[in-house]
Amino acid sequence: MIHYALICEQGHEFESWFPNSAGFDKQAKRGLVTCPHCGSAKVEKAIMAPRLSSSKKRKAPETAQEKTTVAMISPQEHEFRAKLKELREHLTKNADNVGPKFPEEARKMHYGETEHRSIYGEASPKDAKDLAEEGIEFHPLPILPDERN
Repeated sequence: MIHYALICEQGHEFESWFPNSAGFDKQAKRGLVTCPHCGSAKVEKAIMAPRLSSSKKRKAPETAQEKTTVAMISPQEHEFRAKLKELREHLTKNADNVGPKFPEEARKMHYGETEHRSIYGEASPKDAKDLAEEGIEFHPLPILPDERN
């Protein structure tokens, strides 16, 4: 896991964890990384202060494996996570996956060129911004970690 400090186009700063640097890039490209303050999908990595070792010798970990930060979630958060999973499953089951043609298909429906239906697919941050500026309503699909995490 990798921890990034992020900043949106409005200057809101926040932090998030990703499986690796490619995970951030992939999610950001699809417009799935959004600012929790304003919802903007135009998000970039902010400058982070490096972690520096002190000159003092640190105590070796008890095991050879690195430790990671973990948490237990409350029953309310567990219920919320279950609802997000249910929402994602419902949307992907009942909508057409148009893949990279999402912006094109969304515009066709918005401007009455094709019949409205539920769709999902991929959009770059620029495409997402352009769609929003045209008044086309869409939402990123929630992505949840594996059940065992």
